Amino acid sequence: MNSTTTLWPIYAVPPSKFPGALREIPDPPKKLYARGILPEKDNVLLTVVGSRKYTSYGKDACEYIIRGLRGFPFTIVSGLALGIDAIAHTAALSSGISTLAVPGSGLDDRVLYPRTNFILAQNILRAGGALLSESEPNERPQLFSFPKRNRIMAGMSEATLIIEAGKKSGSLITAYLALDYNRTVFAVPGPVFNKNAEGVHGLLKEGATPVTSADDILLAFNIKNDSPRQKEKGADISDDEQKLLSMLDEETEKDTLVEKLLWSPARVNSVVTMLVLKGFIKDDSGIIRRV
Repeated sequence: MNSTTTLWPIYAVPPSKFPGALREIPDPPKKLYARGILPEKDNVLLTVVGSRKYTSYGKDACEYIIRGLRGFPFTIVSGLALGIDAIAHTAALSSGISTLAVPGSGLDDRVLYPRTNFILAQNILRAGGALLSESEPNERPQLFSFPKRNRIMAGMSEATLIIEAGKKSGSLITAYLALDYNRTVFAVPGPVFNKNAEGVHGLLKEGATPVTSADDILLAFNIKNDSPRQKEKGADISDDEQKLLSMLDEETEKDTLVEKLLWSPARVNSVVTMLVLKGFIKDDSGIIRRV
């Protein structure tokens, strides 16, 4: 059979080996199947989910926060879906962080869903991560598969991080399940006019912990971060962010940046927001200045 299933075979996970605190939820799975290497018991399992129709802000925020967890004992859990899920897995891989995918299908190559992320699933396995599902190996995804999958992600993880979610986003199912299971829920604040942030802002109003950097997550788990920021060296700065910073010899209006950079207002807003989150600049009612 011409299939990578033979390279990373599917195996049944005994209940005693279920990852995290999955056996403690009210409706634990009766059985689980896995491919690859499940996370170390000492690793903090962090579920990261968000909108399939993400914005550049959501993508940048997801990558920035996950990169900040490099070198710490975390495993990034997500659903292998399009959008923020795939970005979270990819950011973990590029940062050398363990990652585990919980698709809404069986784990055989012929049914693994979504097909668009088949190569991503292989990359997760190559990097020493794992795929996990309660579906039978050859079972194709059904509509009911995804809420069931969400409860596994919320149940196994000590915390769930939501990055962009509209009012009716499926990511909110995972967030509210995590709350039901007495897990920590983190949420990344978004621009006030962004429809993709409405669900996130609702969670924050209900008591979710706001996250603007990996430091907020490390603090919540009492993990000390001794790494230097190295702002002067431009660490962790994208090309767009560096270009915008180069324009800030003095306080500058946001509209002036649009004119000088020849960027759209949306692009400038996105870059400004990320630089504010990273602590490089301040935005005082449209007046931008370095910190």
